[in-house]
Amino acid sequence: MNPLKSLETTIASLVEGGFGRLFRTEVRPMELARKLAREMDEHRTASVSRTYAPNEYSVWLSPEDRARYEGVEHEVIDELCGYLLEHARREELILASPPSISFHTDEDLALGEFGIQARLVRPPEPREEPLPPVSPPPPEPLDPHPPDEHGQTMIYSTSERTRRPLEEAQTRRAARALLAVGGRRLIVPPGGGTIGRSRECEIVLDDAGASRRHAEIRPDHAGWALRDLASTNGVRVNGRAIHGTQPLRQGDRVEIGSTEIVFELG
Repeated sequence: MNPLKSLETTIASLVEGGFGRLFRTEVRPMELARKLAREMDEHRTASVSRTYAPNEYSVWLSPEDRARYEGVEHEVIDELCGYLLEHARREELILASPPSISFHTDEDLALGEFGIQARLVRPPEPREEPLPPVSPPPPEPLDPHPPDEHGQTMIYSTSERTRRPLEEAQTRRAARALLAVGGRRLIVPPGGGTIGRSRECEIVLDDAGASRRHAEIRPDHAGWALRDLASTNGVRVNGRAIHGTQPLRQGDRVEIGSTEIVFELG
């Protein structure tokens, strides 16, 4: 059976009735499953002959969304872990231990937003009493143990169905780029992203005048810059059409199709 379909069927049985209806417009378990698999894929670590994947995941939910999992949280986590294990097997990824997922509450997250931090953690090795040496130790294998790695926390908005990943430090937040669009403030991923009508873009615009992949915004040595991706209708910054790459400054107004976007630094 398709593991995604199996997960969907199992979770549906857990959250049936009135509780299940609450997920239709908020953070849904299937959305968590897909984003967890995405984080596993994006934080792979290749060694000599193997590809390791994160084995520990922290999911951060708003207080309102966390309350919706009350009573079935452990069952949902078990199903999500099973889905990640099957995904790793299908992609031939090596896990240092079975997947582990924990839910947490973040007061700073709005309803419909959730964060995921992926970590590759090597389990502690059992302690053994040393034996007297009887021969020289064997050479180290070519394929080393994976190092412990901490991934970035990625924040997603499911209430607006717009992907909004960002780098978030829980204790101290660095300056980041934001795009103010029609009363919403969309956070740009730390490494930048594409802007357009396609759902594959990091910043999705509901605008018929925007190309599927219209432009991209990226950090550079001087701050942030915008580049037109050979779009049909072009890009204007502060009323002027751009050609190639255009540096962005606080308060710059970007026009894509009929959408006006204000660039901000937060």
